[in-house]
Amino acid sequence: MSNTPKHPKALPYLFFSEMWERFGYYLMIGIFLLYLKNVEHGFAMTNSEASDLYGTFIALVFLTPFIGGLIADRYWGYRRSVIIGGLMMGVGYCLMAVHSLPVLYISMTLVILGNGFFKPNISTLLGNLYNTPEFIKRKDEGYNIFYMGINVGAFICNFFSAAIIIVWGWKYAFVAAGIGMFLGVIIFMLGTRHYASGDVRKPMNKEDMPFSRIVITIFIPAIAAGVIGWIIPKNIFGSDSTDAFIFACIPVIYFYASLYFRAEASEKRPIAALLAIFAAVVMFWAVFKQNGTALTIWADNFTDRQVHGATGDIFRNLKQAEDITYKKDSVNLYDGMFRLQKDAAGKVIKAYDYPVYFKNVKPENLPADGGKATLWSTPISQSINPGWVILLTPLVLAFFAFLRRKNKEPSTATKIAFGLFISALSVLVMVAAVSVSGNGAEKASVWWLLGTYGVITIGELLLSPMGLSLVSKLSPVRLTSLMMGGWFLATSIGNKLSGILATMWDGYENKANFFWVNFILLMIATFIIFAMLKWLNRIMKEKGVS
Repeated sequence: MSNTPKHPKALPYLFFSEMWERFGYYLMIGIFLLYLKNVEHGFAMTNSEASDLYGTFIALVFLTPFIGGLIADRYWGYRRSVIIGGLMMGVGYCLMAVHSLPVLYISMTLVILGNGFFKPNISTLLGNLYNTPEFIKRKDEGYNIFYMGINVGAFICNFFSAAIIIVWGWKYAFVAAGIGMFLGVIIFMLGTRHYASGDVRKPMNKEDMPFSRIVITIFIPAIAAGVIGWIIPKNIFGSDSTDAFIFACIPVIYFYASLYFRAEASEKRPIAALLAIFAAVVMFWAVFKQNGTALTIWADNFTDRQVHGATGDIFRNLKQAEDITYKKDSVNLYDGMFRLQKDAAGKVIKAYDYPVYFKNVKPENLPADGGKATLWSTPISQSINPGWVILLTPLVLAFFAFLRRKNKEPSTATKIAFGLFISALSVLVMVAAVSVSGNGAEKASVWWLLGTYGVITIGELLLSPMGLSLVSKLSPVRLTSLMMGGWFLATSIGNKLSGILATMWDGYENKANFFWVNFILLMIATFIIFAMLKWLNRIMKEKGVS
């Protein structure tokens, strides 16, 4: 009987480091939009304003791995980059506890830069540890296990945030996110001796662009382009922040395209395959990342969140629900959209205490005037997706293990193609939810949210961890972390697109049309990947991977 371990000894440390890092990130991001919109404790932003800032934030969070991957590849190494990035993110979360718009932007900047160093390099480190004969065939499985760690953290954090906000307030929830991040760094440092074999800086080839030239030809132009996008008269893409982001991406996209043209002949086809995958999965992230915007708004305003009797008592005692008061006369004060009035300068001059929740509740489900309703806390809805990941990951792993034994396991590229298609089907669940609820005239059952998240989670499991695995398999060794940054660049652009789409939410009188747009975008991406599938599989076969 073989004593060879199935996975590297480093995997548990990376698993729990990523789990606690994602605990902090998803705790923060799960309440971020709600905090921006909150009249009393937040910044009283509208749906459109909050969605725009949210989309820009999560876009930049996944844009900086380009920088972090490059610096780790050439200078710092992966272990040091992960530790520095984690500490920056922890400080950023804690600073969000300070209710000040300038401090909020400072804390967002720390999280954006910190994630750039943490995210691509811990993933690259994991892939490097599997690049040995005894582990190479289990790389997809290793990334799936690692991905479960992400979702364990993402699942439990929202129950903590709901309770902390109800008992102590918003600022303590952000501090809890920082504590989670610091725990992740500590665990990572405890296992650092197990990462040595994977923490190898890559020597530069003559084709590689020197870092000084990258700064001059990529970073400075990106910053300059972003500034131009911000100050240019009128808004080309909907807002100053969107214009700035899109303009800033142009030099970075140019840099990744130049990698193909500068590469050696043996590297061109794998790089081309990765760039094609990056372009297609933008649409997946544009839809998937609406869990923090459009689907959070749906959960908050259009989903039946009332719990009654013993169930209500359990939720209330666990601090996962709170009571709100129904005031019959207050409905006439409510403008149908926001609980506030603003003057010409945008300053809030009056806020109403009438809860938005009661606007579309069936009359028979309304409490008596002055009565209370118990609602489970909206942030809990952010745990539905990671909850599905935890439940479905073992099933997906078992399914592909079964196919592997039969020598019928599909290639990584094929898994990604089917992941896009299944994700498109998940949007149809929300189209049905809109129809059943009379376009939001009545509250929809929470089962619709559970259903759409369940379907898209299957697509996610076939796409997201598989994408990380594919980058590790196809990237030239000297460019692994940089190409991992390219995967996150695609994620970044998709995240920003999700924010742009979410700003249109209020403009769609029929919410089903909003979801139909998402469905069409995913089907376009699905068609592109299936059209390229033979070519992608041929390149993978040439590389000796599957």
